[in-house]
Amino acid sequence: MIPFESEQLLVLFVIGLIGLGVISILGGIFVLVRKSFSKEVHVIADQVTKLAKAGVNNEMSGLVGNASSLIDSLNQLTKTATGIGIFLVLVGCLLFVGAGYLIFQF
Repeated sequence: MIPFESEQLLVLFVIGLIGLGVISILGGIFVLVRKSFSKEVHVIADQVTKLAKAGVNNEMSGLVGNASSLIDSLNQLTKTATGIGIFLVLVGCLLFVGAGYLIFQF
């Protein structure tokens, strides 16, 4: 077994917390940026809007209802991705706070 002093072990633990915090924050930012600029979501939303307009013009109420439910699903997808990104950023910040607490405690 490798002998570590308590200070060395604490430094390794703090470095690990900081590393996990950086990974978590970068992952959260990546999720937020990727979902907000997703071309697929914008293309689908544009196509559904055109489809809904065509349904209104041709008096197809079922088509308009399905298009509106698809738009609602896209909105929920975007909200879910945003929530995941924000959660990852907050976890990263908490890891930084924990590492700072350990540094200043000892």
